[in-house]
Amino acid sequence: MTSNQTFQPIGHRGSLLRRLTLCAVLATPSTLLAQVARQDSVADDSTARRLNTVRVSVTRDAARSPFELPFALTTAPISARPAQRRTSVSDLLLAVPGVQVQDRSNPSQDARIAVRGFGARSAFGVRGVRVLRDGVPLSLPDGQTPIDWLDLETVDRVDVVRGTAAALYGNAAGGVVDVRSRAPSHAPLAMQARWWNGGGVQRANVQASGTLRGALGDSSGLLQQSQWLASFTRTAGDGPRAWSRFDASSVFARALSTVRGTRLELQGTVYDAPRAENTGALTAAELARDPRLPDSLNITRRSRKAVQQTQLALMAERDLGAGQLRASLFGGTRMLDNPLPFAMVAVDRNVVGGSLHGSWRVPSTPWPLRFGAGVDAQRLVDERYNYENCAEVLPSAPPSVRCPAPGNERGATRLDQQERAANVGGYARIEVEAPRQLFVSTALRFDQVQFAVRDRFITSGNADDSGDRTLRAVSPMLGVTWRARPRWSLYGNLSTAFETPTVTELTNQETGAAGLNATLEPQRTRTVEVGTQALLGQRLRADLALFEAVVQDELVPFDVPNQPGRRAFRNAGQTTRRGAETALRMAWANVDVGTSYTWSRFRFDRYSVGNTSYAGQAIPGVPEHYGQGFVTARGRGAFATLEWTGSSAAAANDAGTVQGAGFSVWNLRLGASASRAMASRIGGVALEPTLSVENLFDRRYASSLVINATRNRFFEPGLPRRIAFVMQLRRD
Repeated sequence: MTSNQTFQPIGHRGSLLRRLTLCAVLATPSTLLAQVARQDSVADDSTARRLNTVRVSVTRDAARSPFELPFALTTAPISARPAQRRTSVSDLLLAVPGVQVQDRSNPSQDARIAVRGFGARSAFGVRGVRVLRDGVPLSLPDGQTPIDWLDLETVDRVDVVRGTAAALYGNAAGGVVDVRSRAPSHAPLAMQARWWNGGGVQRANVQASGTLRGALGDSSGLLQQSQWLASFTRTAGDGPRAWSRFDASSVFARALSTVRGTRLELQGTVYDAPRAENTGALTAAELARDPRLPDSLNITRRSRKAVQQTQLALMAERDLGAGQLRASLFGGTRMLDNPLPFAMVAVDRNVVGGSLHGSWRVPSTPWPLRFGAGVDAQRLVDERYNYENCAEVLPSAPPSVRCPAPGNERGATRLDQQERAANVGGYARIEVEAPRQLFVSTALRFDQVQFAVRDRFITSGNADDSGDRTLRAVSPMLGVTWRARPRWSLYGNLSTAFETPTVTELTNQETGAAGLNATLEPQRTRTVEVGTQALLGQRLRADLALFEAVVQDELVPFDVPNQPGRRAFRNAGQTTRRGAETALRMAWANVDVGTSYTWSRFRFDRYSVGNTSYAGQAIPGVPEHYGQGFVTARGRGAFATLEWTGSSAAAANDAGTVQGAGFSVWNLRLGASASRAMASRIGGVALEPTLSVENLFDRRYASSLVINATRNRFFEPGLPRRIAFVMQLRRD
């Protein structure tokens, strides 16, 4: 690590929707459960020995082979790495080229997902990347995505579009991450339980799933089979750092059925985290001394968060001749109580949305055609309150304007407003299947994002800061794919993306004023990309992509001086991102190997703050060289997995005067084979114990950087060596 320094209880009412969601998730009748075409996600020896061709629908078409699509597509190799921790999304996205997941080792902060640098600036949640679960957006209409509530225990695979996909997904689609849920068991009832303990944190998960046949009677012909899955997860502990206690419970359930040819799915999540302490970032000197240290101000001000989140989604899919029609409706709530050093923030959120998509293939024309079209709509309403943080004020202190009731950490009201964001977007896509397996496609999307603030804190000296803004964008895309061989293709695309500021970024003004920042503009990106991918003999998968992206008005975060923890945003004039991504995945009889390497040369072209120009400086938060890899060996009913992540140095501020040093970190897991046939069995229950060592060589490093931080707190430490024990039980 180098720098220019010397260094070698939520109080708001719930909504009816939240209560209905809870009831639906916990009391879903079996007659709503569904039929699934996919097989169990439990890995066995055969899936470990060969790389099957994957079909993806993340490009909003009917399930297609990636060899026909003009995008950089990756399916994360989850099954090749058994007994993962699954406490962070970083566990699932290892060895995906172009993707960097910064695990912040802070239970109050989500892991930061960056795809080709988009999202690296995020101060909270995920930014610049669209995140979905089974095709339903987790991202909000303004592009922000909290993922603390995402149930990772039931994830089967993750499909990633690496690159701008706004022509299909709209706002903040610098990349797309689609989390796909595991299928229920084909048995009448299957159960599994998993217990994980390490680094001061304990995690337990129980899952049950099954298939019921003839649920409504065979004579009706309405429903011959139903499937269901339910998962409960509990995580708690003091955490690996001081002031990092965490306590969370979640329920995830899905129910699927086919009724008169229409495939239906009902999916719901309830998440409750009453305490997640914010341990904060460190200075270079503190990181060198002890990475377990907290930010002392966070303790003084008792920085933490409490969250309650629910979401309910209904999806339908129907084949129509040579086409397919898909629709979804979803709604959710989120209640957040978030004491921060500069203020106490409370949010009561409601989100509703839906989508309708269709795709058709017309084989009767001289060159077969494919058409796709869709529309998305989503609306967010936040009731936001900010209060003075008086946690450090003793009960014996005299009352003041800032803290009128000493002893109560919630002080005087600073902000009371309603914030709204709504997005409506539609797209059309056409593809020509030319001779010699040449696929030429083009897409065009229009989006309108509306922001509104209604100020309710209008007193003497406080003007009405209510306001509205509407941001629009047209996003075209052109792509060409040549499927030179059945399992080898070359592709190229010209694509665009746009990213609006989030509601929080628009309202967090440097001056402290309420309302919307009228000068902050969306960033717009133009990308040219070429690449190739191949599957050789079902043993070796290779992927290579080269790209250049030019971004206008890039959104850049900075800490507001003298207001610790408070972030504001500004636009840089122009940036250029050039990169290369490569990945190899190999599978033999008892060995899986995966590796990825990403080269990123991201620079400011035009960017000045006051009289200071940062032209030519590296965009902070993104290392130039980043690699990951894993090896899994199986035999005699056991397995061993070795994982590696390596990174070069990265700038932590726009001027490049503070750097996060490069690092290399290794993880090791030893355990019983994931194959049910080889696992030890007691009374019909398969036992699969695992011992894991994270950060095997106890490397001291910063896994994440706080961009343009104040008080020199740029560094969020990676976890020190952590030994964990995992026990998994299965009964089919």
